[in-house]
Amino acid sequence: MGYPDWDTIRNSTFVRHRYFPRLAEETPSFMGLPIASTPEELKGADAVIIGAPYAAGWGSQYAGVDKSHWLASPQRVRQQSIRYGSGYIQDFNLNVFEHLKVVDFGDANIPPEANDQPTVANVLRAQAAVEEKVNQALDAGAIPIVIGQNSPCGSYAIGKPIAERTKGKVGCISLDTHWDAARLDNATRDPRIAGSGSWKHKLYEHFPNYDPKNLVEIGERGMLENQNIVRWWLDHGANFYPMWRVRTELGIEGLVKELRHAYEGTKNVYVHFDMDVLGGAGPAPGDILGELAEPIGMTDYEVIRIAHEIGKRGLAGFSFICIPPGSAVIYRTIVYVIMYMLAGIAVSRIGAGKSDAGKAGAGKATGKAASRPKAKARR
Repeated sequence: MGYPDWDTIRNSTFVRHRYFPRLAEETPSFMGLPIASTPEELKGADAVIIGAPYAAGWGSQYAGVDKSHWLASPQRVRQQSIRYGSGYIQDFNLNVFEHLKVVDFGDANIPPEANDQPTVANVLRAQAAVEEKVNQALDAGAIPIVIGQNSPCGSYAIGKPIAERTKGKVGCISLDTHWDAARLDNATRDPRIAGSGSWKHKLYEHFPNYDPKNLVEIGERGMLENQNIVRWWLDHGANFYPMWRVRTELGIEGLVKELRHAYEGTKNVYVHFDMDVLGGAGPAPGDILGELAEPIGMTDYEVIRIAHEIGKRGLAGFSFICIPPGSAVIYRTIVYVIMYMLAGIAVSRIGAGKSDAGKAGAGKATGKAASRPKAKARR
């Protein structure tokens, strides 16, 4: 892997003269934002950055890539974010942080042994550590943004607290190369584990307020999936947009219109980006994904655009897994996804403030809710 060391990053052109808070010697806060060390310091936050460095399975590799590269992703995303001097996005002539309060809440306290000794007990402890941070963010009325790598810590552990707090249906927007919808975790065969291949099934099995009719599934393609699994979801109303359909029929403009299915009749929306969806079409070679790389991947623009459109519509929580390891520009892509999503929220709020009550945009991502997370998803 060719990822630069911290000294190289710290002394690079865009970083060398900049001060920023640090979570550790080689870990700046995301975008140089304030660090929240306690739940009390989350008060007033609109969004909260949380790291969830967890790599599934026994042994030293995941998907043919050394686990150290997967586990470093929350740190490396933060390292790459520090090259940007502010929240100003010139594309929109908008400084995100003039409209939203965002803080870095550090990493979940995942037990190190969960990454090389993934017994059922250790995996459940790792999941609980992420849930604790997510719940604390939701308690503060903020959107948890979890930079993870594997399930359940980067998926189920975010979708579960949202479901538990929502009085009504929860929509889901999922970008992925794989459905992750097997009935059992392949590594443990334990029904309590919402693992890499089973987390989506477990989320919908355990929480009836997740309805397949409000699932927007984007990005899968090719011959890897079990036909019975895919057809079950289609038969139960899932809104599926394989890359073939995106490329031949919808395009990005048509695709973003289909996000509406996650918002129809729901109270909140959970958003999950499995970044192996980039395949070989992103800003770095697909081979850095090891065994997870597949052709006809999404582009970086498509992923960032979808995140921005989601921000405009509203969301309750956001999670990442399978961030392609080792490429600085890929980690920058995650920074863009987060920032352009936050820009979408800011744009929606500005629009709501300029329009009369009840007009378009007035109900999206605005204010706190007494019984559910901030940034309520509204049609």
